[in-house]
Amino acid sequence: MSAQGLQVIDQSVQLTHEWINELAGRLGWSSKRSTLRLMRVVLQHLRDHLMPDELAHLSAQLPIFIRGVMFEGWVPKRTPVKERTASGFIKSIEEQFGDDPEYRGDMDLKCVFELLNARIMRGEVNDIRATLSTPIRDLWPEP
Repeated sequence: MSAQGLQVIDQSVQLTHEWINELAGRLGWSSKRSTLRLMRVVLQHLRDHLMPDELAHLSAQLPIFIRGVMFEGWVPKRTPVKERTASGFIKSIEEQFGDDPEYRGDMDLKCVFELLNARIMRGEVNDIRATLSTPIRDLWPEP
C-alpha cells in the first residue's frame, strides 16, 4: 500500500527513477539531472516528428512522469515537423542540450533510443521507426 494511498503515482516515480538510472548507466554519466534533461530533449524532439496517433501509442507505454515531460510544451498544430535529416535532428537537440559537459553527440542520442528499445514493446518501436525519415531512423538502432 502506498504511504499516501496513491499507488499509481508511487509506481510511476519508481519507474521514472529506473529509467533515469538505466539511461545514466548506458551513457556512463554521473549526473542524473543531465540524464533526465537529455531524455526530455530527445523525447520532445521525437514527439514533434510523430503523427498524433503514433505519439499516443508511444506515450501509453511511458511512465506517467516521463509521459508528462514528453508532452510539456507540446503545440500539436506545429507537428509533425518537416525537418527530415539526421544532421538537422541532431542539431536541434544540440541547440537545447549541447552545453552539457557530458554530452557527446549522436552516440548519446542512440543511448536514449536503446533505452526505448529495452523499455517499450518491440512492435511499437518498429512502428515509430517506420514513420521517421531514413536518415533519422538510422540514428535509432533496430530493437
